[in-house]
Amino acid sequence: MTVHFFRWSAFAGCGFFLLACPLHAEVQYQLEKVVELSRHGVRSPTPDNRRETEAATQRAWPRWTTPDGELTAHGYRAVVNKGRWQGAHYRELGLLSAGCPSPSEIYVRASPLQRTRATAEALTEGAFPGCSVPVHYATGGIDPLFQSEKFALSKTDPAQELAAKRARAGDLAALQQRLHPTITLLKHAVCAPHNGCSFFDRPWQFRQTKSGHTYVQGLSVMASTVETLRLGYSENLPFNKLAWGNITSAAQITALFPLLTANFDLSNDVLYMAQRRGSVLLYAMLQALEPEKKPPVTRWLLLVAHDTNIAMVRTLMGFHWQLPGYGRGNIPPGSSLVFERWRDRQSGERYLRVYFQGQSLDALRQPEPINIRHPLLRQEWHQPGCKKTAVGILCPYEYAMSQMRKNLDFSAVAPPDVALQ
Repeated sequence: MTVHFFRWSAFAGCGFFLLACPLHAEVQYQLEKVVELSRHGVRSPTPDNRRETEAATQRAWPRWTTPDGELTAHGYRAVVNKGRWQGAHYRELGLLSAGCPSPSEIYVRASPLQRTRATAEALTEGAFPGCSVPVHYATGGIDPLFQSEKFALSKTDPAQELAAKRARAGDLAALQQRLHPTITLLKHAVCAPHNGCSFFDRPWQFRQTKSGHTYVQGLSVMASTVETLRLGYSENLPFNKLAWGNITSAAQITALFPLLTANFDLSNDVLYMAQRRGSVLLYAMLQALEPEKKPPVTRWLLLVAHDTNIAMVRTLMGFHWQLPGYGRGNIPPGSSLVFERWRDRQSGERYLRVYFQGQSLDALRQPEPINIRHPLLRQEWHQPGCKKTAVGILCPYEYAMSQMRKNLDFSAVAPPDVALQ
């Protein structure tokens, strides 16, 4: 498949905020290409999430107007808002031309689910209003880049998966005890008065499904419950429909994120899992960053998938972030992992810049135009040998690429026909 570029300019000293610095700090560096991996926007609870949370809390949860698991209208608007800023920003930097893009400017590939395809449409509607940019996705509902667990090439061995997750967890009972204060907060938010919610007090245990997938019984449901609350807050649900009036601020959502983080620590963020299931995606993204040997070239490759995909890619990279107002490693709706290839105009040397960006909980709940007053949040990847410049942290290209490749499991990499060409 074809690949595309994109142009960003964020600057040293800007901290977490993507728009806090001038756009044209220097002309020494030229942005050549961007590969961006985005999470879908705000969705309604999935059917599995709904069943789990209702069983654990022993009460019916409010129904959303959007069908279960699909991108909401509010989520669509928030993503359009982000795409609108991206399009304007890239045009100001000279990466994109005015008007509708040519095939050399943008290529979009989404996971086949409705929420990811609709998110891709929202991003392109914002960046290129009225242009109907094509969104490509795999027919048949399964894409080897994003649903790698469905393919024999990248499946995990059940015994190795269990061992890897046990090793990562250490003393599971001790972990549950450390998170007891957070569990108590969650119980107070979602359990009915005079209902003990005994599920929340049960000891956590590793369990395996019939297919061999390992999960932590207890923790996984609590994490799904926290995610449901986060999505509801981001959706701008009335507080009486969010947690029966028990949650009325972003800070209360933030306080629950340690449960979500712990669950990711013992699932997608386990190196063995990331190597088996995420190598195909990271490998394709790195291949897409390689300088083209002949035209035509494309500037912005936009991939729209899921938080699990981003988690596995970042685990392979060894990239750790914590955006303000979120838990360690949290991946908000509509957030994205961005790879930029830069070239020094004077020396011709190439560099790689990588960062994670997203909107705050309140910016998702009540979207406002993204600008200096209401910026995206950002954290940059850095390694020894990288340097701070006026366009951000730049890492020598070949060195950075070698660092990205070092944890890949090439036995789990897809054949060329599913790579991003």
